Amino acid sequence: MRVFVTGATGALGRFLVPGLVAAGYEVTATTRTPGKVSQLREAGAVPVVLDGLDREAVIAAVRAAAPEVIMHQMTALSAMRSLRNPDKLFAVTSELRTRGTDNLLAAAERAGTRRVIAQGYAGAGPDRRPGGLKTEEDPPDWRPIRSAVRAPAAIRHVEETVPLAAPEGIVLRYGAFYGPGASDVLLEMLRKRQVPVVGGGTGVWSFVEITDAAAATIAAVERGAPGVYNVVDSDPAPVAEWLPYLARVAGAKPPLRVPAWLGRLLAGEFVVAQMTASRGYSNEKARKELGWEPRYASWREGFRAWVGG
Repeated sequence: MRVFVTGATGALGRFLVPGLVAAGYEVTATTRTPGKVSQLREAGAVPVVLDGLDREAVIAAVRAAAPEVIMHQMTALSAMRSLRNPDKLFAVTSELRTRGTDNLLAAAERAGTRRVIAQGYAGAGPDRRPGGLKTEEDPPDWRPIRSAVRAPAAIRHVEETVPLAAPEGIVLRYGAFYGPGASDVLLEMLRKRQVPVVGGGTGVWSFVEITDAAAATIAAVERGAPGVYNVVDSDPAPVAEWLPYLARVAGAKPPLRVPAWLGRLLAGEFVVAQMTASRGYSNEKARKELGWEPRYASWREGFRAWVGG
């Protein structure tokens, strides 16, 4: 089976491509950076330099590869640090989630590709209503924040478009990534005590270790009905629990604690909402329908394997 992977040199793609090759798939993998072509070739893929926002180039590349499956992993998150203005930080990623998604769906139609697997989001956010863990029946329902309008709209676009536009459209909502090559900035900031617990840290986060996320994505090549799946571990937890634990594992001092009003001044409304209002996600559907079990069922063991040696 031929698989076309976009964003193949990102945090997830670095594990996804060799995993697909090892599973016996013929992989065409894209990158925006010519200097990363050799990395893809060494992983066993046919490399293509491609701008996901160039519609005609995307259509031409997909038609040439003639894949049975397209994986949409295009983002631009490598420089992520401050979340004071999410719309500015995620501007390119939002374009890739809107125009880039539409380009790939058009290409899939031209090439006769049935299955499109796209990256969604199950990370922390400013959830509008309190409640238990979100299932796939819960839409992204964030309360309005002036600095975060376009980014949530782009996430909704992926969820609303891919399952309807592709014959077999799947959206994998990934939890917060950690592991080799993922979230290194968080560790760096934590060791400098730049990540405090804000407003009590009552926001619940869902994590997924990066190789577990890759395994779930590979499972979705041949399993799962069209629709949305939460790809998260089995241990959602409040910030006040997981952040001090990560600091201990990383050999850092305990994180500072600041009230919400000060958090707004220092980091902005979006971060305060992540730390206080996020609900977390259930992985029951992905485990059942994709036949996927995370190797790290909890961030506790995952964090230790990641940074604790």
